[in-house]
Amino acid sequence: MQKSNAKEFLLYIIVGGIATVSEWIVFFILGKCFVHYAVATVIAYILSTFVNWFVGRVLVFKSNELPFLKEIASIYLASIIGLLLNLLIMWVTVDVLSFNQMCSKIAATAIVFFYNFLVRKLMIYKQK
Repeated sequence: MQKSNAKEFLLYIIVGGIATVSEWIVFFILGKCFVHYAVATVIAYILSTFVNWFVGRVLVFKSNELPFLKEIASIYLASIIGLLLNLLIMWVTVDVLSFNQMCSKIAATAIVFFYNFLVRKLMIYKQK
């Protein structure tokens, strides 16, 4: 991995950490309010996607080539696949394997993190 890619990835870990904390807090609170885990996952994921975009735009992907609406639309379109992966992982771990919902959420977030980074880097901001 080149030095610039390593630095970018480390910064994205920080961005991902900030977005993850926001996602987990929302998911946890909604769970305590007896919201079904799938609904809580969708709401938390939508919010964390915005946090991830905003903080990532400031710290990691500073390209000004995309107009704002196209950029945010691209982020949310790409995030639909991430959300579907998240829901699939949640379903398998919670409903099929009977794991704890919060532990399942943590595992799903970790797996989808790498997908999100690669999509932003290679497709949305087209960096090599």
